[in-house]
Amino acid sequence: MGLITNIEDNSDSKGREYNFTQADFERIRKLIYKHAGISLSTGKQNMVYSRLARRLRATGLDSFNEYLDYLERGNPEEWEAFTNALTTNLTAFFREQHHFPILERHVEKRKNHDKIQLWCSASSTGEEPYSMAMAMVQAFKSYTPPVHILATDLDTNVLAKAQMGIYSLDKLEKLPKEKLKQFFLKGKGSHDGSARVRPELRNMITFRKLNLLDDNWPIRGPFDAIFCRNVMIYFDKQTQYKILKKFVPLLASDGLLFAGHSESFQHAIDLFKLREKTVYELANRKR
Repeated sequence: MGLITNIEDNSDSKGREYNFTQADFERIRKLIYKHAGISLSTGKQNMVYSRLARRLRATGLDSFNEYLDYLERGNPEEWEAFTNALTTNLTAFFREQHHFPILERHVEKRKNHDKIQLWCSASSTGEEPYSMAMAMVQAFKSYTPPVHILATDLDTNVLAKAQMGIYSLDKLEKLPKEKLKQFFLKGKGSHDGSARVRPELRNMITFRKLNLLDDNWPIRGPFDAIFCRNVMIYFDKQTQYKILKKFVPLLASDGLLFAGHSESFQHAIDLFKLREKTVYELANRKR
């Protein structure tokens, strides 16, 4: 999912093209929280200004007040641009590597199932769902395992990149050479310096826009596993609980929920219990 980083932006605020008041910043904080559940820290003023100033230029508006009024009148395309502007995507292939052997062992026990259903709920530019797909190829020893992966994100820009499945070679340099050879097709000519994921991996995944804060999610379970990693840290506890509660009916009774390394769901022990490091199962799991 497109998310705000933890790095504070302390750049000089002098010489700005547009006037940007504390009231403007507080209004933006409320809007992005209401729309996407993201809690902007007070140290993000300069970052917010630099990103949204581009939207003022694009819309031809002269002030943040005018722009926010325009946004609140309900233009859906600008809401999308506003949200995309305030999100930064940090991801990598096989990030939190210990999760993937756990996922492989989990699905290996379910090989008699007609179809394995997985959900990557914050797919960003695609590294995470493609890593899941690679793990499934390894688990089933087949490029066409009986697996479907739903990959969702709020940010339409990163979803478009994910769907293409093309990455610069420097993004792939940490992958073992055998994985690079097994799962990627190296670009030639004008595509030199990049590689595309094998079509079998792309065929395993459906990319779709989804806001975790929406009241209704247009998806169906049950999922054998849900990846929601490094997302919850950007939400307050109340919002986290609301999302976790909505995961419960979508997860198979013996399914797994994968969280990020700095995330803990101790405030939702009635919903999920820790199974192993940052991997959860339903609190009322039926055995």
